[in-house]
Amino acid sequence: MKLPPFKLDLWLAAHEFATPPIRFNLASSTGPAWTLGEIGRTGGGDPRKLEEVKLSYAPPQGTQLLRERLAARNGVDPECVLVLGGASEALLVLTCFFAAPGASIVLPKPVYPALPAMARAWGLDVREYVLDRERGFAQDAASVLAAVDATTRAVFVNSPHNPTGSAMPAAEQGKLAAALSARGIALIVDEVYHPLYFGAPVPSASALPDAIVLGDFAKAMSLPGLRVGWLIDRDPERRAALLDLRSYFSISCAPLSEAIGAHAIANADAVLGRLEEVARANLSLLSAFMAEHRDVLGFPAPTGGTTCFPYLRDGRDARPLCAALAQAGVLVAPGDCFDMPAHMRIGFGAQREGYAQALDIFDKVLSNWR
Repeated sequence: MKLPPFKLDLWLAAHEFATPPIRFNLASSTGPAWTLGEIGRTGGGDPRKLEEVKLSYAPPQGTQLLRERLAARNGVDPECVLVLGGASEALLVLTCFFAAPGASIVLPKPVYPALPAMARAWGLDVREYVLDRERGFAQDAASVLAAVDATTRAVFVNSPHNPTGSAMPAAEQGKLAAALSARGIALIVDEVYHPLYFGAPVPSASALPDAIVLGDFAKAMSLPGLRVGWLIDRDPERRAALLDLRSYFSISCAPLSEAIGAHAIANADAVLGRLEEVARANLSLLSAFMAEHRDVLGFPAPTGGTTCFPYLRDGRDARPLCAALAQAGVLVAPGDCFDMPAHMRIGFGAQREGYAQALDIFDKVLSNWR
């Protein structure tokens, strides 16, 4: 099957090293970057200890230390944790696992653009439940269940959600999990932005007995260069099948990346604390900017994560505005990458300095563009 171009990555790659250069990357969906030395010294650690890591294969399910630390943080047994090559490999393995003739998977709209392509590549039909901007992109069990039918094998929820920043309340997650379990349908909850919330925190779906929960080091942990993620599943038979599947893809993750990840999880409060400080400060600036331009830009405020999904109130395609911003040195992601052209994805977690300057440029471009 021929896949469509991955428009989001193409947009980001085309502008990352553009001329004139991008000064402020507000298209990023991650947190503030760490160097190896910085993360190694966190918690009084010594980066030189990484010299002792043996550069052989890691165990296919992940090193025991990393799995134990992930399990402790998520309140599960280490046997329930499967370490994978980022959340992307987890999604690849899961869509492959649930594929069957005539089967479907239920996804939100908008969603991470690679996911529906992966699902269709394995032959799954894609059913969507729409996150409505007029409701602040609210996520609730009833809206999701309305998209489920007799062909559904799995339902996907992303909370906090990329690109909108909405979160599904714990009570709604519980209702959804119970309803799906009664019908023998798997619930997959992508929590790569957990636990970054700006209102009441939402407990991890790992507390739900039947949910498959995804996490990774790229988003909330701000370490995308590790290319490591994880999957939590209490079902031993399904977990064994997923482990067997991943062996056909990547065999294992890199021992060096897992060692760094184990250290980062041991110091997760410090890592997440830096992200929260940066994200809250930048979101405050962005919220004020959006309020100033409310006549032009709609802004459903995010309740978690590091991205939001504002839109042009007149319904115009936002790509020309995004292109003008890129020419001025500010990168945001056009909404057509998510099949919603009037929108744009704006990140507020990665830029440790200069966010106010980026918004000043945005203001000037918007004034001229109008």
